[in-house]
Amino acid sequence: MQVYKIDPLRDPRWAEFVQGCPQASVFHTREWLDSIRRTYGYKSVVFTTSPPTAKLTNGLVFCRIRSWLTGSRIVSLPFSDHCQPLVSTADELDFLLSCLQAEMEHRDWKYIEIRPVDGQLDRKGQEDNFRPASSYFLHRLDLRPSLDVVFQSLHKDSVQRRIRRAERAGITCKCGKSEEMLRDFYNLLVLTRGRRHLPPQPYAWFRSLVDCMGGALDMRLAYMGDLAIAAVLTLRFRNTVYYKYGCSDAKYHNLGAIPTLLWRTIEESKAAGFELFDLGRSECEDKGLVAFKDHWTREHSQLVYWRYPAPSRPCSRQSWKLKIAKRVFARMPNRLLPFTGRLIYRHIG
Repeated sequence: MQVYKIDPLRDPRWAEFVQGCPQASVFHTREWLDSIRRTYGYKSVVFTTSPPTAKLTNGLVFCRIRSWLTGSRIVSLPFSDHCQPLVSTADELDFLLSCLQAEMEHRDWKYIEIRPVDGQLDRKGQEDNFRPASSYFLHRLDLRPSLDVVFQSLHKDSVQRRIRRAERAGITCKCGKSEEMLRDFYNLLVLTRGRRHLPPQPYAWFRSLVDCMGGALDMRLAYMGDLAIAAVLTLRFRNTVYYKYGCSDAKYHNLGAIPTLLWRTIEESKAAGFELFDLGRSECEDKGLVAFKDHWTREHSQLVYWRYPAPSRPCSRQSWKLKIAKRVFARMPNRLLPFTGRLIYRHIG
């Protein structure tokens, strides 16, 4: 075998391959990769054993990150919950990983990071000196049962009753992608990230997602009168809906707006024939977020991100550097957080 490199944004074979590959997700699509390129300037590359004139049969997609602050590396993929290696056999994966390691000797990469959705690297990764760098929980809700069965499976107090509470409170829900809705969404995101002592992603990132993802993206906002009080952003690919972002005004949490928006998403997704609701990754240490997603489905798996060369110790989102940063952000007015996000996010992909 020989390894080849292709540009997934220029090579038309990539979109066709991703659409037909059972392992592919929304994070493999050209639209997602183009959103990353537009916002952060990361160039994407696919490593494959398929010759340039042949049909693609496998591929590992990465983004190349160059940063004077955090160093150069390739990641599969930044700002993506997971990105399964699209290979048919363990031998293909082993060969591609070996070629990546060999190429690293001639590059200034600090590391190679891969974010598979299953345990595919548990054996091969260890053999090839990839080691776990960080781990998360991944929650997924099966949408194939009837709508009533799905509803009855949800937590009675934290989900079912809050949905009914929102109905009684007169909350209205809107779905769309207008500039006004996007700004309402972003204002809520700034509030939410501020509560967590973190800067929000750049506004340009969400503008790029809306422009690039097209009909595969939905924004749903909950309003009390004319006031936006909660929002969710979801993506769609084949039979799966992906819950990517959620935000809210804490003053209205008792009204159950977020559960209502997610339930509306589930209702509309089932009606459109979708079979799986991917609730995304959660940091294992974030007990509140894990508990929230457990109220929707108790079925969660472990996501493990792998790196080569092996990190000196497993990465932790609660490292001393992050703790210091959170103290700084906690003292920062919310109006300054978006500016901070624009400065730092391109360095942390």
